[in-house]
Amino acid sequence: MMKKLIGLVREEEGQGMVEYGLIIAVIAVALVAALVALRGGIAGVFGNATTQMSS
Repeated sequence: MMKKLIGLVREEEGQGMVEYGLIIAVIAVALVAALVALRGGIAGVFGNATTQMSS
């Protein structure tokens, strides 16, 4: 039983996938934060484009 527990602790098969998942999560949070921070500027750009196209 003890050998099984030690084997589970030392096993690193799923470690790479967890790291990739964490990296993707950090990138997603950074993108959401950037979009929230730039929300007013983005709305202004599309507002200006709409005004120019309608005139």
